[in-house]
Amino acid sequence: MPLPPSKYPFFYRKMPQYGFKRGFCVVFATRPYEIKVSISVFRMFLMSRAPKNPTTGNPGNPYIEDTILLEKQVEQVKAPSMYKVLLLNDDYTPMEFVVMVIQEYFNKDHETATRIMLQVHLVGKGVCGIFTRDVAATKVHQVIELSREAGHPLQCTMEEA
Repeated sequence: MPLPPSKYPFFYRKMPQYGFKRGFCVVFATRPYEIKVSISVFRMFLMSRAPKNPTTGNPGNPYIEDTILLEKQVEQVKAPSMYKVLLLNDDYTPMEFVVMVIQEYFNKDHETATRIMLQVHLVGKGVCGIFTRDVAATKVHQVIELSREAGHPLQCTMEEA
């Protein structure tokens, strides 16, 4: 069938190398300057379907590249550094107040709180708990604030475990 005079075919053939195995590809343009644009767009399309590297890819169909999987890098999360919260001995803070502070802020039962208080009294310092840095700093601040409000010179510190 002859083409109308206003239509310009610019590509008309089988293209098995680009994946067109059945049929033909025909593109028409109505004006001559549209041919250049259409040809360049069509060439970009053909290049995108062309094999990228003949040495790699699927040997059954070289037009489809294999997917390369990268190994997952396992992220090692470092455990947070832990800090000991220590109560320091003084001669003026009552033992009952120290037991109450340990029970209230460190969630210890009466017997455990009494043991920690005796360790503070006899050794000079006692470990009330081991926490992360932020939690330990908060507990130290709370204990010192409560002892100042009550008028006692009880000291509380933290050191790395």
